[in-house]
Amino acid sequence: MVTRRGLPGDPADAHSRYIEAAVDGILIGCLYLPNGNPAPGPKFGYKLRWFDRLASHAAELLATGTPVVLAGDFNVMPTELDVYKPENWVDDALFRPEVRQAFHGLLAQGWTDAVRALHPGERIYTFWDYFRNAWARNAGLRIDHLLLSPSIADRLVAANVDRQVRGWEKASDHAPTWIELGEAGGHRTQRRRRSTTGFGRSGG
Repeated sequence: MVTRRGLPGDPADAHSRYIEAAVDGILIGCLYLPNGNPAPGPKFGYKLRWFDRLASHAAELLATGTPVVLAGDFNVMPTELDVYKPENWVDDALFRPEVRQAFHGLLAQGWTDAVRALHPGERIYTFWDYFRNAWARNAGLRIDHLLLSPSIADRLVAANVDRQVRGWEKASDHAPTWIELGEAGGHRTQRRRRSTTGFGRSGG
């Protein structure tokens, strides 16, 4: 059941970037955070303001104690491990310090980055550009994330990226990113897959 359309905090913002739904006792917020390029500039300022609004809403969700998953294209590479050549991205809106700081501030509220929690030292990417032969060179980025609230983080069983999908004919430049959760109080598992079809770095 859809519980929210749009991120609160700016009634004038008509962009379709956030939708929230209750599914099997879990609240799932799916988002497409602004790209922000070129940076600095108006688009980058909008990205940072949107991030602030997301952080405020995320804090309110945590306060309810409800099991929550925030899933989507955050357009952020949180660390140097999440980008194939960090030195080439220092001025990009996806990797600027302000954006990474905003992401880490979100995690500091208590959210768990599911993929990184289970693969702390691995280079795992979710996106490969269509240009410059990025897929063949494995010149990827990890910009799609699934964040878990404390009330559900201990149910995390598995998390990964179906990277082979990116090699399919006419594939999206993103590969599906997914988590598997154990049932509350049980041993059966359920998978929450975040489809990234249609989200590209060229987006706004």
